Amino acid sequence: MAAPLLTVQEITVSFAGLAALDDVSLHVGEHEIVSLIGPNGAGKTTLFNVVCGFVRPSVGMVAFKGKELRHHRPTDLARMGIARTLQGVKLWNGLSVVENVMAGAHATLRADLFSALLGLPRSSREEDRLRERAMSMLDSLGIAQAANRSPASLPYGVQKRVAIARALLLEPQLLLLDEPASGLSASEMGELAQLIQEVRGRMGILLVEHHMDFVMSISDRVVVLNFGRVIATGTPDTVRRDPEVTTAYLGEQVADAEAPAS
Repeated sequence: MAAPLLTVQEITVSFAGLAALDDVSLHVGEHEIVSLIGPNGAGKTTLFNVVCGFVRPSVGMVAFKGKELRHHRPTDLARMGIARTLQGVKLWNGLSVVENVMAGAHATLRADLFSALLGLPRSSREEDRLRERAMSMLDSLGIAQAANRSPASLPYGVQKRVAIARALLLEPQLLLLDEPASGLSASEMGELAQLIQEVRGRMGILLVEHHMDFVMSISDRVVVLNFGRVIATGTPDTVRRDPEVTTAYLGEQVADAEAPAS
């Protein structure tokens, strides 16, 4: 069998002696949607930051396409074939929508910095091709009409699409989505779910999300973290029925007891 696209194996991370992650393992296959869920403070973002090279684990390893990532940095992700969206949208309001999308792929351009600064022909040709690709991506997401607008002038749901377009322009093999449905209406979440299902044929997807209905509707597998440990993993139906997951989200069920009459 082919190696998983992403492998996270026995990761442990501690901050000031406190374990943020404790022996966490998961994997994402090609064209698979895996969701990472858990209560606030469970360690979801820390795990994302380990995968991206922001945080170094004290124990364990991360591998991409079967190759262990020993000293990778966030600036290496684009060339490796990994794209990540951040919580919120993190768009530059001083740039137009299409320029924001183009910025996501600048790390992959062949022209060097001096060519770009001097406006040399090679740089100009690459910029033109990149703009065409960005416009095509915006068109495929139904927001090409906003290409020349400032992101700040757009509804939040459209800004989310711009952020995803920026990540997709890299043509990644692995897409990391950090709370993509936050702040969206029910109809916008439905549109986002459809978009994620459409792009899965080109990449594997690992996402962190709090909206449980959204997670259960799109995921092949769900991994549940609580206090830095994996407490459940499996299909959405399996995880939904797991009593430990219910306890993690809702707390221990208090049995009804008949109080003595006073």
